[in-house]
Amino acid sequence: MYKIMTPGPTQVRENVRMARSLACTNPDLDPEFYDYYRDTCSLISELLETENPAYILDGEGILGLEAACASLTEPGDRVLVVDNGVYGRGFADFVKIYGGEPVFYEAPYTRAIDVKAFRAYLKEHHDFKYAAMVHCDTPSGVLNPVEEMGRALHEYGILSIVDSVSAMFGEPLHVDAGQLDIVCGGSQKALSAPPGLTFVTVSPAAMKAMEGRKTPIASFYANILVFRDYYKDQWFPYTMPISDICGLRTALENVKADPGRFERHRKLGELCRKRILDMGLSLYLENGFSNTVTVVRVPDGITAADILEAMKREHGIMIAGSFDVLAGQVIRIGHMGENANEKDVCETLDALADVLKKLA
Repeated sequence: MYKIMTPGPTQVRENVRMARSLACTNPDLDPEFYDYYRDTCSLISELLETENPAYILDGEGILGLEAACASLTEPGDRVLVVDNGVYGRGFADFVKIYGGEPVFYEAPYTRAIDVKAFRAYLKEHHDFKYAAMVHCDTPSGVLNPVEEMGRALHEYGILSIVDSVSAMFGEPLHVDAGQLDIVCGGSQKALSAPPGLTFVTVSPAAMKAMEGRKTPIASFYANILVFRDYYKDQWFPYTMPISDICGLRTALENVKADPGRFERHRKLGELCRKRILDMGLSLYLENGFSNTVTVVRVPDGITAADILEAMKREHGIMIAGSFDVLAGQVIRIGHMGENANEKDVCETLDALADVLKKLA
């Protein structure tokens, strides 16, 4: 078994693994499970500092992103896609699938969004139903000021979808203060549960937009609206993965019991970046460094694949490369959730220094 130091999936605490092994009831028929699901969703909302309801969907984080777009997008809708990263640009694919017209707000991939420039753009261009943006764009590790962006969008009546899958619970996020409409998270990142679940918080304005559509949502599985009355009707749109949700609940309770988590992530993010620079390596970003993942430029004369393979073979540690326009250019170290501890981070950095010395 490798030590997993990737930017998701992350290491999983034993109490989460054990929670997933408990005997389970029939989640379609047992009213106690409806209470359990509702209380778990309420815990998500509490941790994200929002009065908006949360819903847990049976699928990896991408499902939450697609469901948000599917539920809001109608044919012909103009949608602002904030493109300063691979995942940010990727929202356009969902918009087009459901008949919308993506309009890109393009910015450098090596920097966080400049809110002043973003506001200036919105002053001239604000005919959009919603905007899609990424909190931490994992391929590059850039962290965007989504709360400030959400407030700017709200001033023009533009709804917002935020992909916070790789930042949530490792970076502060105040959903109500940021006036964010749909916020998407995932189980396998800083929450440190196994892959397989996504969850979304949904504002009244977003729900109203779904309810007031002129055309039906062009999906059943990727449809947030079907969850709206689950508790009143005691009915789920499909059988919920009860064991996964038990693990998720324990992971959420772990997060709640860790009030110093943001400071811990900050310190380890700074430690990782400093050690990388001390090795003579270059960080990919100019600013906007996330404290959940560090992205490092591959040195000349060495390939990303060589580094990743040597880390596994010689040290039993798995880190990640990247993809799309960053394929082969960078390597990524995840220090989020259960990975965010000094022992594992330092062991990983020591191993990287050894591998680079041997490959040089």
